[in-house]
Amino acid sequence: MEKVKKYISDTVEEMRHRVSWPKYAELQNSSVLVLVGSIVFAIVVGLMDFVYDSTLSWFYNQF
Repeated sequence: MEKVKKYISDTVEEMRHRVSWPKYAELQNSSVLVLVGSIVFAIVVGLMDFVYDSTLSWFYNQF
């Protein structure tokens, strides 16, 4: 049980004193970057799906 207490105590100390937390502006910039990247990725995957579906539909309608 002593090991668990020490682990929790060390974890709390590290989170308070050793971890460098981002500033609010940095957090906003990172969030916007992730949002834009996710939207671009979704559009690219959607276009790939549309092209793939259209190509297969055209191919199967040839027979």
